[in-house]
Amino acid sequence: MLEPSVVAIQLSVPPGTLPLVLVAAGLGLGVLEALAPGAHFIVLGVALLAAGLVGLVLGPLASPLVLGVFVLVFGALALYGYRELDVYGGKGTGRTSDSTSLRGRTGRVTERVTPTEGEVKLDQGGFNPLYSARSVDGEIPEGTEVMVVDPGGGNVVTVESMSGAYDDIDRKLDAGRAAAEPDEASGGSGTEADDTPTAGAEDEDQSRNAEEDAETETERV
Repeated sequence: MLEPSVVAIQLSVPPGTLPLVLVAAGLGLGVLEALAPGAHFIVLGVALLAAGLVGLVLGPLASPLVLGVFVLVFGALALYGYRELDVYGGKGTGRTSDSTSLRGRTGRVTERVTPTEGEVKLDQGGFNPLYSARSVDGEIPEGTEVMVVDPGGGNVVTVESMSGAYDDIDRKLDAGRAAAEPDEASGGSGTEADDTPTAGAEDEDQSRNAEEDAETETERV
């Protein structure tokens, strides 16, 4: 009868290969951040990349423990720079281009936007400013300036044409002007009507004065 045996499988990475793995992982996270801005991969990516490069420089001295310490140190520095310097969103915001910061952003259409498909390039949109976009209603041609009305989680944004928004405002202003014109016209006609009786009364007074003067002259004669 065969006794059960336990097979232990140990996975090990050669010390000289570990820095290369860290560099590759850091670059991969950087690419993911470029494809999905605001996913916050950049902090860990910078930490892994920096630790991997230091490991390549140190060579045999870069043990897994040493590389782990470097990852923590560079991660803390990257997080500090990410939150305090924040190149993409302004100091103290602590984010690149997450979904909430996209609301109200402006940009231009790079591919015709419809309710089902399209692409826009947003101003200050992170590493990759190109976003899949949808329109609220109708089509928005390429080159049109647009504004984000719904971030949609940062993956697919809903936009509207800036020119369309201005047209709506202009229409409201025109409607207000059109409503005000009849009131002004009616007010002006009333004033003229009021002025007419006043002029007639003055003419009557002048006639009476002329008659009285004529009677006075007759009596004197």
